Amino acid sequence: MRPETLAQNVRDALRDPVLTGALRRATDTFAQRRQGAVGSLPDWEELRTQAAAIKAHTLSRLDHFLEQFVQRAEAAGTVVHWAHDAAEACAIVQQLAERHGAARLVKSKSMATEEIHLNAALATSGREPVETDLGEWIIQLAGETPSHIIVPAIHKTKEAIGQLFVDKLGVPASSEPAVLAEHARQRLRAHFAAADLGISGVNFGVAETGSILILENEGNARMTTTLPRVHVAVMGIEKVIPRARDLDVFLRLLPRSGTGQHLTTYQSLLTGPDPEGQGPRELHVVLLDNGRSRIAADERMQSTLACIRCGACLNACPVYQSIGGHAYGSVYPGPIGAILTPQLQGLPAAGKLPFASSLCGACKDVCPVKIDIPSLLLELRARAVASGNAGSGGRLEKLVWRLWSWCERSPRRHRVAMWLARIGARVPFAAKLLPPLRAWAASREVPKPNGKSFRATYRGEREGGR
Repeated sequence: MRPETLAQNVRDALRDPVLTGALRRATDTFAQRRQGAVGSLPDWEELRTQAAAIKAHTLSRLDHFLEQFVQRAEAAGTVVHWAHDAAEACAIVQQLAERHGAARLVKSKSMATEEIHLNAALATSGREPVETDLGEWIIQLAGETPSHIIVPAIHKTKEAIGQLFVDKLGVPASSEPAVLAEHARQRLRAHFAAADLGISGVNFGVAETGSILILENEGNARMTTTLPRVHVAVMGIEKVIPRARDLDVFLRLLPRSGTGQHLTTYQSLLTGPDPEGQGPRELHVVLLDNGRSRIAADERMQSTLACIRCGACLNACPVYQSIGGHAYGSVYPGPIGAILTPQLQGLPAAGKLPFASSLCGACKDVCPVKIDIPSLLLELRARAVASGNAGSGGRLEKLVWRLWSWCERSPRRHRVAMWLARIGARVPFAAKLLPPLRAWAASREVPKPNGKSFRATYRGEREGGR
């Protein structure tokens, strides 16, 4: 799927009851867990404000903190590479694998590597890495892409995963999570033991110490970054933060926002290669730009880069809950994808995504770093319309909005329009007459106006109270 085919993607997703059911159950669970975890912190809003301030300060001096990070990382023995775009980043990892004769690669979960399509690039030389995160491994077996930032296989039921294991692994049929996890554990541990090179993402890079922090819940990232003799970490340049003590703020916000945990199970803070020789002999960090410096220079859109990839906005979004991640046709789905992808890929390719939102503001309410996503969506919508990349409904849509504007500029015309709407609501087939209403009614109930207008109700109550 691609962003350009958003409308068809959405229609296909809405016709899949298994998908919508799995999404609803998962997002409801995350919402309940988040509510409980957030409630345990009396200073939650203060933490959000502090995190937003840290990110804003960092982005305003991004070049300074990146230079500091590189200086401190290299002093600790890390080899730092700069990648202008996806092709350059993939080439760097490919060259490192070739230089070390690494034929067997393992990879922990990383949205940055998904963004640059690293697996596909490495596969061209027969070096496609094995995904070791359970969800990522499942969708790799299925030949799919992630449907969620933190839960890649959120769209799959346990029955579907069980059948996938039967087809791909030849194991006995089962839908028991413990049994399926054991099958994965047995196979993945063999890959860890044989791997020559490990690839990971980075949650935070600390400028003060040159350290990188990797968060996870399964232990696979820790094995990916310690067992192979070479570790390559792909880090978006926006992941840098000034000080080690800033981690205290983000480590309380991120897990509670994403999965409803009080603390992520594994937290690996790495500063250079292992001097004792019991871990990787080399640590390489690939600093990925790929359009980020352009966003950082855009004062109106700069806050997009404050995202810490918790996925909370996806779990809260009514649009994502209905269509899932694949319908966006983007590596980054949901509200954050609707503002990030058009800036990374350009409005000609992804100009429709900012319109895939109800602007209800739920994403803003749950964002741990207070990104005003609705405002950014509106800004991108305006830019898409101005550049002719909005994918509008054409003359009919323009006519409808002009008619609405004409009606709303006069109280008398407004009353006549509401009167006609109430009459139309009583006609059973009225929703099938116009294409927009027909499309709306295909998957939801058409709103019906009250029998009496607000003015009439207010006038009656006022007169009755005299």
